[in-house]
Amino acid sequence: MKRKGRLLLVFSTIAILVILFSQCMDTSKNMKATETSIAGAKTCVQCHKDISNSYLNDVHYAASSPVENNNQIKLGTDYVYEYDKNLKVAIEKRDSGTYQVVYFNGKEDLAKRFDIAIGAGKNAYTYASWRGNILRQLPLSFFNQINGWANSPGLRTSSPDFGRIIDSRCLECHSSFIESNKANNGSLIVSHEMLKSSLVYGIDCERCHGPAGKHVEFHLKNPDEKEAKFMVLYKTLTRKQRVDACGICHSGNDAELLKSTFSFKPGEDIKQYYAHVSSAQESQLDVHGQQNQMLEASKCFTKSNSLECSTCHSPHDQNKGSLTLYSKKCISCHATIKHTQKTLENAMVKTNCIDCHMPLKPSKAISFQQAGMSDVSPYMLRSHRIAIY
Repeated sequence: MKRKGRLLLVFSTIAILVILFSQCMDTSKNMKATETSIAGAKTCVQCHKDISNSYLNDVHYAASSPVENNNQIKLGTDYVYEYDKNLKVAIEKRDSGTYQVVYFNGKEDLAKRFDIAIGAGKNAYTYASWRGNILRQLPLSFFNQINGWANSPGLRTSSPDFGRIIDSRCLECHSSFIESNKANNGSLIVSHEMLKSSLVYGIDCERCHGPAGKHVEFHLKNPDEKEAKFMVLYKTLTRKQRVDACGICHSGNDAELLKSTFSFKPGEDIKQYYAHVSSAQESQLDVHGQQNQMLEASKCFTKSNSLECSTCHSPHDQNKGSLTLYSKKCISCHATIKHTQKTLENAMVKTNCIDCHMPLKPSKAISFQQAGMSDVSPYMLRSHRIAIY
């Protein structure tokens, strides 16, 4: 009898738990989406398959990624960077991943794994390794400009430096979200911990279009409704609002931050997030991160009411980097432009306006040093100051 009583108690308890759990599930399903509800990029594919698939090839989508299959580690895993004859860093593949390994006098001194690649690889990759909930940059980065490895920008060149912390501010332009746990002691930040399981890699749909939870909820219930509801349409925004949407990441990081840019939604004023956006002289603007200011300093921008970032850059376009296609954009406004005879002798006039009027320029913020070389190499990026150089 006692045994039957125990079995009855166990089954009764299980039944109660099942009922409670099912009620929780029903409650969750019935919860209404709000203006800040995130749907997730995979949800967007249901209705926007072609755009979503195209965006998978976009550099923004690849602005950060987990290093899982070594796709972001170029030139194999047998590279050695020598600081001097006694000190070197080797890139080695091991059972638990790929590592940057320090050797001193031929003996292993330190090894840190490639956990995250930052950058899309179009120009460069830099890498980071988790230590608990703190993310630190690895000392070697890969640069397409030299098709090789070099010292990570800004790190000391005399010995490998594994100490630089990558915090949420860096990831605000290279990812879509991460939960941070910044602890402050007055004006001093004493902790840069982040919840790595919360990291949303790359720039996803909602980073540019805003939270889509309410939008998705409505259209799944109303599949015949073709007009987008509960979603900001870029065609309804002013030019400044559209430029600000790009400028939240492309205006540099030298401005005082008022609040996390992860919460930015298209249509908002960038001044709500930055105490000031650099209005430095043109000569002081840097090609890394200050493309908005460079564009706004161009006569093409100031003399036009419509020119903005998306005039030339479709955010879903797979044809990025095609100078001929970009040049066609120039010619659509400048079909009657008169060049000198000397310029006309250049075969690129009708196919490549870009290299002359938006040339590659060295970044003031980023440079790197190759092994065995005393000179620092400039990091070349496209200027968005449209001008006669």
